[in-house]
Amino acid sequence: MMTAGLGLRPPVARPGLRSGRPRRGSVVRLGWLFLVLALVAAGQVPVRVEPVAGRHGMVVAGHPQAAQAGIEVLRAGGTAVDAAIAVSLSLGVAEPYGSGLGGKLMLLYYEAATGRTYALDAMDAAGSLEVAAYLRRPEDDHSYGYGAVCVPGLAAGLWTAHERWGRRKWADDVAPALRLAREGFEVLPKTREFFAEQEKKLRRGDAEIARLYLPGGQLPVVGTRLPNPDLAHTLELLAQRGRAGFYRGPVAAAIVAASQRGGGTLTLDDLARYEARVVEPIGIDFRGYQLRSSPPPTSGAPLFLTIMKVLEAETFAGGPLRSAANLDRLGRVWREVQTRVQRGIADVPEARFNFEKLVAPDSLREIRARASAPAVPAAAGLEDSGASASAMAATTHFLVADAAGNLVCATQSQSLHFGAGVVPPGTGVVLNDSMSNFAFTEPRSVNFVAPGKRPRSTVAPVIVFRAGRPVLALGIPGAARIPTALLQVLLDRLVLDRPLAEAIGDTRVHFNRNWRRDDEESIEAEASFPAAEAAALRRLGWKVDLTEPAGTGRLFGGVNAIECRRDGGYTGYADPRRTNAAIGY
Repeated sequence: MMTAGLGLRPPVARPGLRSGRPRRGSVVRLGWLFLVLALVAAGQVPVRVEPVAGRHGMVVAGHPQAAQAGIEVLRAGGTAVDAAIAVSLSLGVAEPYGSGLGGKLMLLYYEAATGRTYALDAMDAAGSLEVAAYLRRPEDDHSYGYGAVCVPGLAAGLWTAHERWGRRKWADDVAPALRLAREGFEVLPKTREFFAEQEKKLRRGDAEIARLYLPGGQLPVVGTRLPNPDLAHTLELLAQRGRAGFYRGPVAAAIVAASQRGGGTLTLDDLARYEARVVEPIGIDFRGYQLRSSPPPTSGAPLFLTIMKVLEAETFAGGPLRSAANLDRLGRVWREVQTRVQRGIADVPEARFNFEKLVAPDSLREIRARASAPAVPAAAGLEDSGASASAMAATTHFLVADAAGNLVCATQSQSLHFGAGVVPPGTGVVLNDSMSNFAFTEPRSVNFVAPGKRPRSTVAPVIVFRAGRPVLALGIPGAARIPTALLQVLLDRLVLDRPLAEAIGDTRVHFNRNWRRDDEESIEAEASFPAAEAAALRRLGWKVDLTEPAGTGRLFGGVNAIECRRDGGYTGYADPRRTNAAIGY
């Protein structure tokens, strides 16, 4: 139940945005303004999430100016995909630490006219590397500098989506982001926090990234605007030439030249040959609902979908989900499923079949039995790259719904904050460090590095249906914490019937396995987690880490969601743990 007097900061008016009481046709209560500054007693929801109503359309995104760009496209007659292109590219301008043209995209699209749901895989891909030589490199090369860069997939993904489902001219969809890059995005308080956390990377040696994001050699000031003229020029070429404006011509040449100078592996042919994939999502049936999410090479959805299927008959004693007994049950199942996902899910042909085997009845029975044993040993697994679980993984999630009922649910990322920490001169594009998400020491791993292969990722956009109709879509940034956050919100909403705002706002918990410390396991939680439940978990044998103050979002990200109402309208939810905003009209 929501409680009054939580120490909330009042809404602050922003250029082009309206604050105050929620009403249709207006921007209502930007989520980031509702950060809870003081922890509250056990049983209360520590983060207040304000629902936003929209009769005709809804955009929920990681920065208010990106959300506004999407709404403008919807109002101009664009489809959900047209608006998604504007939102995606605008996020790349306004959240340069989290996503952009130099990174990857996984997008779900529900097409109302046909009732079909598509998954668009525009994940980054390894270049033309020679594996043996690459493995001899210092470990640092996997996560920083041009040696860590994969072929970016985002631009190809957006172009493919537009070719299939867009209505407006491509250049018109790119225009809002182009304008934002020219004029500059607004530096919000939490924006500056993310910059400050990565100041060392920004100063580490790439002159271009420092020039762009440390204006005058200093961190940007809250409330100022930060333009990127070089990125604006790149967006101009993208608007004029479509995907060729990025994967061929001067932008591609600049990326490859910088890569070769910096010890990278990318070639012009690598960029020219990259293609986004339009495939079927994976999914499960769950208590009368149908859940659809992102397929391999993403591993987040196989993890939380399998756990939900294992626990489908559980009542969790009527709740709360975050009690010691319920979390112990969840953790035991997570332990079993996570190892199986690590063994079988990656960019390999058999990965989809491996997921189907995971959720088959005999597999579910075996997992339940092992998880219910009095003492469950940690299952042995192949060594995997630890970078994908980094607290510094940078991602953003956005959603768009239009008046025709079409729905986009998308997660995009640079892998780590500010990616590889490099910007090819003249492009303004921060490049990913997705090579960090491969496995490097165990050739038997399904995620072992290979030329052209797409590294595994935990991103997991998800759409929930009932009787063929979408009822809910959501996603979150947060690296390894993505699947555990989605698991909690979905169980709260679909099993315990909690309002979605409460499910999103409640204390976030994560089950963590440290692959580099003999598979050491722990339960991490925001500091609002009740002390009595933490003590009970410790008595059950769990290590418990209260890793950050409630609502700060540094580690636990921010869930963004849209509920589809029976009257045809939408309700948007922007998690205030980050700079998220929901706008409806």
